Amino acid sequence: MDGIKKILAPVDFSHVCKSGVRLALEVARAEEAEVIVYHVIGPTEAWLAKHDEFFSVAELVAEKKHKISKFLAENFVDLVSQVTVREAVDVGVPHRMIVAKAREEKVDVIVMSTLGASGISHMTIGSVTEKVVGRAPCPVLTVRGQIEGDRENPPAS
Repeated sequence: MDGIKKILAPVDFSHVCKSGVRLALEVARAEEAEVIVYHVIGPTEAWLAKHDEFFSVAELVAEKKHKISKFLAENFVDLVSQVTVREAVDVGVPHRMIVAKAREEKVDVIVMSTLGASGISHMTIGSVTEKVVGRAPCPVLTVRGQIEGDRENPPAS
């Protein structure tokens, strides 16, 4: 590999995913790479929008793109101005869409946060990361995110 030129950073807007996005942006700054901040609208949320007479899937996608912009501005203003960032939103099964996006964009690495825990949190956040790791066409860098208020187990710095 001739260095990192394109990074995929999936987000679910949770406090936990901030660690992964921050690392993706820091690596991009160091490598002069582009970061694609990517959100996947799950099937249930898309179905609800599709069957809502006042809200369409297209409006939901636009809302999530705006939410990515706001998420970046509120949490990473120091890095966003120093890096090429692209925002993307798709509808589908999260792990499948992340892998497909990585292939489509020919990314060099996927950077994702994980809780590194067990139980319910592991089943919801960890399982997507695990499925991506097992299917990705490129390396996947996982970074342990921190649950808000978890002072006993901060992520490594």
